[in-house]
This record gives sequence, C-alpha cells and structure tokens, in this order.
Amino acid sequence: MNIFITGAPGYIGGTVAHKLIKAGHQVTGLARDINKAELLEKHGITPVVGSLDDLELLYNTSKDSDVIINTASTHNAFAIRSILEAIRNSGKTFIHTSGSSIISDNANGEYSSHIYSEDIPYNPVPEKAIWYAIERNMILSAAKDGIRSIIICPCMIYGTGLGVRTHSIQIPLMSRTAKRIGASKYVGSGKNIWSNVHIDDCADAYLLALENAKPGSYYYLESGEESLVNIANAISKSLGHKKPAMSMNLKEAVNIWGAPMSLSLSSNSRLNAEKARQMLGWRPKHHNIIDDIMMKP
Repeated sequence: MNIFITGAPGYIGGTVAHKLIKAGHQVTGLARDINKAELLEKHGITPVVGSLDDLELLYNTSKDSDVIINTASTHNAFAIRSILEAIRNSGKTFIHTSGSSIISDNANGEYSSHIYSEDIPYNPVPEKAIWYAIERNMILSAAKDGIRSIIICPCMIYGTGLGVRTHSIQIPLMSRTAKRIGASKYVGSGKNIWSNVHIDDCADAYLLALENAKPGSYYYLESGEESLVNIANAISKSLGHKKPAMSMNLKEAVNIWGAPMSLSLSSNSRLNAEKARQMLGWRPKHHNIIDDIMMKP
C-alpha cells in the first residue's frame, strides 16, 4: 500500500515508517524543509515538502494515498479536517496519534490510583480539551462517513527509534537537565506515575492496527509504569551522580522545562492496554523503563 505519514522525520513516525517499509509498503512522508526531505530519502521514504499548514498539499497527498497516519500533531484541527475531507466516503484508513497526557491530572507530583481503560470516562484538563474534542467530534465520528478512522494513544515512550529522530521527549529532557544543572529533578514528592511503552512495541501496534482495527477504534498502549521519582533517580545513577534526584516545586519546573512539559511530568497518566492486547494481538516485548535508562547515560 501507499502510506502517507505526517511527522515522518519524528520519533514515532520514523519508527513506524521503518517498519512499514520493511513490511513491503511504499511510504511518503511530510518534511518541513529540504534538509528533512533528504534525511527521509536516506531512510527509504519519499518526501513531500510542506507543513501541516499547507492544507491543499495535505488534501491532495491524502487523496492519492491508501492510508494516512498522523504522527505530527495531536491538535491541528485544520490539518486533520483536510485529511478527513480528502478521504471521506472512500473506505481508506486514517490512523491518528494521541497521547496519554490527554487523561493526565494536575497532581503536582502526588500519587493517583486512577488507571484508565478506553471505556472509562474522564474530563480532560483544560490544556488538553482540544485534543478530546478533535478525537471525539472529528476523528472517531468520521467512521460514520466511510473512513476507517483509528486512534492510537501511547503513553511515555522510551528506547531508541529507527528513523531520523531516534530519541523521545521526556526522558532525554530530564537527562539533559540533570547534565546541565548537575542534579536530576522531579516535581513535589515525585510519586506521580506514568505508564510507559518502548518505541519498538509502540510502532508494532500501528502495523497491527492497520491490519486488524475496526473503524472508530481507540487503543491505549502501555507495557509498564513507573513513578517520576524513580525515573529521576535512575537518570541520576546513569549519569554517575553521587547524590539522588532532588525535588523542586512546579514554578521551578516551569523555569527549567517550560509549562506544558512541567504539567505533564508532574501529573499522573496511567493506562490499561488490555484492549490492544486482546483486539489487535499486540504483544509488547519490553517492560522495564528503568533498565533502559540505566543502559543509556
């Protein structure tokens, strides 16, 4: 099949593209500039130069593709609408990438016992409300308009990717901060918990969804979970710091990580991916984020 991936130079998109090409598919990827386009070509991806703001380009490329996979943005409603309009009543597949911060809370580093499966309702924090609206009102509802729409919702992703970008966001950011200021950091007590999944297992779920998912499907992905204080301490040990990780308040975190990331890394985001295991046949092979951190200083 001819598969168009937005976010192909990225961490998720690049690894998914690698696996799709290996499985025999033709992959076209959206590249922001010529330099990114050249990098995609080196990975066997046919580049299309443009951005999510080039709505006509998105429309035409989507219309000419068998499958569209969005790994570029969770909340660009205009781009998503252009893609959906291009394939309406075609029976084509659109796989959208969400993220488990959509069910995150304002815990300020404190523990929560709430674990979400796809059928448990929730009210997203205001910062994530647009994600929720786009997913429910645009993407899942598109299944009624002749589109095989599917949403994949991974959590904290770790491990080395197989595309242009090989590293994720959260763990590398925490590690860079620890190197720069000489101490690994977490917010509050650090007892807040995030589910996690390895990039290799995450990408496998996209291929399984392409094969097996029904229109209007939504899948959480996770293969373990860990508290932020334990993650921060693992980063500290991996860097050879003699002192354990240190707590900071949310204001300090915002100054170091920025507001959006501070909200995420001080929240709880806990998922249950039993539906993906049962309905897609997803069998993650990696289950220990701490071991992975300790292997990569």
